[in-house]
Amino acid sequence: MLRWILGGREAQGSVEKSSVLCIGEDQPKNWFTELQVLKGHFDIVRFLVQIDDFRCASAGDDGLVLIWNIETGERLQELRGHSQQITAITTFTCNTGHTSHTLLITASSDRSLSLWDPDTGNRVQTISDLQSSCLLVLERLCMWVSGGEELCVWSKDFQLQCHRQNHSDTGISALIELPKNCIAAAMDKEIVIYRVTVSTDSSVSVAEIQCLSNHHDQIRALINVTDGLFASGSHAGELILWDSIDWSIQSYEHILWEESQSSAQAEIRLGAPKPSEMSIQHLSTNGKLILAAVGSGLYVYSVLTKTVVAYRKVAHDSNVLHTMLLSDNKLISCSEDGSVRMWEIQDLPLPAEPASSGFFGMWTFGRSNKQTGPPSKKVMDVPNIRMLELTGDLIGHSGAVQMFLSFKEKGLVTCSTDHLLILWKDGERQSQLRSLALFQKLEENGGL
Repeated sequence: MLRWILGGREAQGSVEKSSVLCIGEDQPKNWFTELQVLKGHFDIVRFLVQIDDFRCASAGDDGLVLIWNIETGERLQELRGHSQQITAITTFTCNTGHTSHTLLITASSDRSLSLWDPDTGNRVQTISDLQSSCLLVLERLCMWVSGGEELCVWSKDFQLQCHRQNHSDTGISALIELPKNCIAAAMDKEIVIYRVTVSTDSSVSVAEIQCLSNHHDQIRALINVTDGLFASGSHAGELILWDSIDWSIQSYEHILWEESQSSAQAEIRLGAPKPSEMSIQHLSTNGKLILAAVGSGLYVYSVLTKTVVAYRKVAHDSNVLHTMLLSDNKLISCSEDGSVRMWEIQDLPLPAEPASSGFFGMWTFGRSNKQTGPPSKKVMDVPNIRMLELTGDLIGHSGAVQMFLSFKEKGLVTCSTDHLLILWKDGERQSQLRSLALFQKLEENGGL
């Protein structure tokens, strides 16, 4: 176990680090003071999935799936079988009587799907000649779905139940489960709603029942928010909140860059923003709030009030790739700049963002031409807007951090383009556990 000495970070590449985000060595709210580097991959690690309370699986461009014990950092299994990069991975829990067993499903660029037993490392089933970019488990139906060039529904035994060709050339990029045996599939600018039907003779069929075409650009994120709501985010910075039953729009927010005017003149839009500055790369939620990764910034939206509650236009030096709400006022994000950052929503005096030389960045929120509603309003005009305060900066990776998994008090796991996983731990808790283990060993040996 390595001891991590917290401190400042030098800007990576040609990107100049903002002095506003230099937190320094004193990080009293950052409990991740120990780290352990996990080696085993030899290419970019893109995916992490939790298997149970103490195990996770990692996968990426080397085609390997590695199983780790997050308490010890031990590599438990190495799953070999794919010849090209992993494009999707998910867990699939089989319930047999009073016991349940968690398996792994992987999709790869080698046009195969595999079912793995993480306990033994064995590949249980394989499907060939099928391109898949996303996977979804339908727990209520005890089936699973693969999406790519076509939508396929499979039984728990890896038997194809039905399939449907897509009408989009881009294929399916994201899948979520909706009520009443429905599935939402993101395809380019559209969300297609499918319904899976199981007849009395146990035959399965899938039908397209609705196409939602309200986005103006490619959909980059699709998540369930509550049992009755789901959300989507686009490359153009559109955040749409949908009803999960009738698929109507409950809220539409569009993130733009505008220049603030001290007078009452209408806002003047600056030159066309870079697509990466507006693009929503990732969405996460706790049911009350939605956290959006927008370019290099973070945007917190209240599901209840349908308003912005906090934001930071520049949260990282580069694009934010993954986010998580730890609580109603604490969150975490990772970025292409190699950092993992902890944030706290705090009440601070406005303006929430400092002005840069010759330019003042703003969020604005309004409706697109497809929607009718109140005129756009600046974030500064939204009452009770709050600030995202940096409380921890975890620097250990030398490449873009792709995603992370939280195991609560056991720690945080991150993966990166540097081929590494890092297991971040609460240093105080680890010290107590080591002391306890030492006392127990002394007692067993009669040393006390």
